[in-house]
Amino acid sequence: MIDWKGVFPAATTQFKNDGSLDIDGTQRVYDNLIRDGVHGLIVLGTCGENNSLLPEEKIKVLEAAREVGGGRVPVLTGVSEFTTANAVNYVQAAERIGLDGLMVLPAMAYKATRREVLTHYRTVAGATGLPVMVYNNPVTYGIDVTLDMMQELAEVKNIVAIKESTEDTRRITDLYNAFGDRFTVFCGVDDIALESLMLGTAGWISGLTSAFPHESVAIYTLASQGRYAEALEIYRWFMPLLHLDTIPTLVQCIKLCEQICGRGSEMVRAPRLTLTGEDRRRVIEITEKALATRPDLSKYGL
Repeated sequence: MIDWKGVFPAATTQFKNDGSLDIDGTQRVYDNLIRDGVHGLIVLGTCGENNSLLPEEKIKVLEAAREVGGGRVPVLTGVSEFTTANAVNYVQAAERIGLDGLMVLPAMAYKATRREVLTHYRTVAGATGLPVMVYNNPVTYGIDVTLDMMQELAEVKNIVAIKESTEDTRRITDLYNAFGDRFTVFCGVDDIALESLMLGTAGWISGLTSAFPHESVAIYTLASQGRYAEALEIYRWFMPLLHLDTIPTLVQCIKLCEQICGRGSEMVRAPRLTLTGEDRRRVIEITEKALATRPDLSKYGL
C-alpha cells in the first residue's frame, strides 16, 4: 500500500566546479524542497543525471537522500540502467539503504521489444519488496508502455504506479477506465500538469518545481480543492518556464533556473554542457521575468 500524491520534484544532483559530486549541495537541494512543502522526492531521475554517475556515486546519493528525507516525505529513486541485471543490483541496494520506492525505466540504450520490456519490469520488480512506479516516456526513450502492457504488469503486486509522460492527456482517462484505482497515476510532463490534475492524476512529478516549489505546490493544492480558476492563474504565469521541461536540454535549463533562484548550481556532467549564447539568454530572460511577476500566493490563502 502506498500513499503517493502531490508534487514530487525530479530533484537535481549537484556537482562542484571541477565536476565532482557535491553531496552537501545535493542534500541542501533536497532539504530545501522538503521544507518548501513538496510531498515527495524523486532522486536520480533524468534531472538527477542518473546515467552520468558512477555506480558508487549513485549509492552515495541514495544514502544522502535517505538521510535528508528522514521519513518526512517518500523518497523514490529513478532506476535507469543499461541491463536488467544492473537494475536488479541497483534496486536491491536502494532497498537496503531504506528508500521508499522505485521509478523504473525500460533498459537504457537498447530499444526493447514488448516482451523484453515486460520481462525487464517483472524481473526488476520481482527482485525487491519496494513499490514500483513505471516511468512511461516514449517521447524521450522510444518505448511506449501501452495499456495492454500495463494489463500484464497489473499482475505484479508491487508495481503500483505509473508516471505518464506520453504528452497525451487522453492516456490518463484511458488508464482510469481500464484499471480504476489499481495504479496511482502521476503526470510526468510539466506543461500539461494542471490538465492532468483535472483529469484525476494523484500528483505531478515535476522538473521546474526544483526552482519554484511554492508555486508548484500551490497549483496542486488549488486543483485538489477544485479551485481550478485560481490554479489556472498561477499555471499561466508558470507556463513559459514549464515549457523548458519538454526540450532536450531540460536538465541544463532547470539547473540554470535553480541557480538564478539561489537554489543550486547549474553545473552538469558531460556530455551535457551548461547553456551558452541565445539558449542561455532565453532561460535567464524567462526566469527573471517569472521572478519579477511572481504571483502573491497569500491571495489564495496559501
